[in-house]
Amino acid sequence: MGIGAQIFTGKVMHGRLFPKRNNFTYGIYYLAIPLSQINALPIAHNRFAPLSFYDRDHGHCDGRDLEEWARTILADHGIKEADGDITLVCMARVFGYVFNPVSFWLCHDKQGGLRAVLCEVHNTFGEKHTYICAHDDHRPITASDVLTGEKAFHVSPLLKREGHYEFRFDVRDERLVISIDFFDAQGKKQLVTSLAGTLKSMNTATLRKAFWRYPLVTFKAIILIHWQALKLLSKGMKYISRPPQKPQCTSTTRNLTKL
Repeated sequence: MGIGAQIFTGKVMHGRLFPKRNNFTYGIYYLAIPLSQINALPIAHNRFAPLSFYDRDHGHCDGRDLEEWARTILADHGIKEADGDITLVCMARVFGYVFNPVSFWLCHDKQGGLRAVLCEVHNTFGEKHTYICAHDDHRPITASDVLTGEKAFHVSPLLKREGHYEFRFDVRDERLVISIDFFDAQGKKQLVTSLAGTLKSMNTATLRKAFWRYPLVTFKAIILIHWQALKLLSKGMKYISRPPQKPQCTSTTRNLTKL
């Protein structure tokens, strides 16, 4: 991944395979922020603006140091190999509003190898959970690797809190592809999702271009979440009540396989 803050522009794809099929794809943009450079961003930082980034939207969610939060999680899980840059890939606030269904903390070693990814997931009930994706031996994550983790967090009222995810990360200097597939308790693939696109240097021109290409993108994201849920409910999907959140707000990938 390139050095310096970047704009990630791409497509979100979401496909539900059963019991009711539902697919959608839409354009989106994210910020890619190296935490070591967070105090020199070319976007409004911790202040209102048409486009802005607030520390309190991530990590401890109270404005405390973001890099310290990520480094603590890595240390708690013994991932000392992730001793290089950490880049946070997340949505910007648009006119003060943001909802990040999932943000990705890309944790590299000093040679640029990807050693871990913290997937920080928020649901629409104000809860969050972080999936820690890394090999058991903490070797670099490559595009051919599949990291598997138990589903430990309630996100959708149309999916039970059971089964597992399969995570894939293809991180390059100018391109990023993240895939997360969900398998039900019987091991059957039920949901496929991906985020894919390109990275360009973040500056006034690229921020302005993204802003006008995808206006009110954060409002669009939350509206689409509810719209797709309504479509599925209208097709006869059963509403699943939110269970109490598990006390452990982080979980790790369980194993790894090769494609």
